[in-house]
Amino acid sequence: MENKKEPIIIDGKLIASEIKKELAQEVIQLLDSGKRPPHLVAVIVGEDGASQSYVASKEKQSKEVGFLSSIYRFPETLTEEELLNTIDFLNDDNEVDGFIVQLPLPKHIDEHKIIQRIDPRKDVDGFHPANGGRMMYNMPAFIPATPYGIMTMLERSKINTVGKNCVVLGRSNIVGTPVAVLMSRNNSSANSTVTLCHSKTENIKEICLGADILIVAIGKPEFLKEDMVKEGAVVIDVGIHRIEDQTKERGYRVVGDVKFDEVAPKCSYISPVPGGVGMLTVVSLLQNTLKAYKHEIYPEK
Repeated sequence: MENKKEPIIIDGKLIASEIKKELAQEVIQLLDSGKRPPHLVAVIVGEDGASQSYVASKEKQSKEVGFLSSIYRFPETLTEEELLNTIDFLNDDNEVDGFIVQLPLPKHIDEHKIIQRIDPRKDVDGFHPANGGRMMYNMPAFIPATPYGIMTMLERSKINTVGKNCVVLGRSNIVGTPVAVLMSRNNSSANSTVTLCHSKTENIKEICLGADILIVAIGKPEFLKEDMVKEGAVVIDVGIHRIEDQTKERGYRVVGDVKFDEVAPKCSYISPVPGGVGMLTVVSLLQNTLKAYKHEIYPEK
């Protein structure tokens, strides 16, 4: 009987480290030619733990590649008006290339109003409707960090996507919808036939079983099981959840949207959690910031 091939575990940490080396090299060249480094700013309101750790990681990795990094920290009590004024200030600051407003925001602040106030030329999170529209029309745009990271992961792992049946689980504006658009694009790193599934999809198991590539961003711990995946599929796990586990020192373990131990043996490639897509999210933000610095998306007037 033929020996079954082991799945290739996609090492997000390794890919992120390669990209950071490339970015650092580019920053050295900028400094050598007498220019200032790119400057990325994060605005954070309140004390959400996951947001705090994401912003800390952004600051650390910005410095690793030689970017300037600033954090504007505000208490939960910050008013919407005060946050809008901060955004206006950052929009007008010529020393700031890109900035993000960390989500979620406190309930009394309208996220849509905040995102729409950001200058699209500095919207390195890619959440402004102008960048969403540009992406839809296949124009240069800032791509949201997680979809950008997923596309990078597939490309750098040399996974053939052309003509493949790709199923995306989850339709959020931050991951599912943009990645479905990107995977259907007419280029050598996409060109897939895409099915977008969500909470109202019927026969989800059967649809998944037909997928050559599964991108799982459904927000439910270990949702994708072994009986939903065909032999040789590529599985990209976007989810991240803390599950209580008293056998662990910290009292919890981190899992994705995929039941990894069950699903991995059936895959040709699979991304782990942690150590997969999450490693590329901040790096994608840095790549967008360098593009903003160089006016690649929106040429200088």
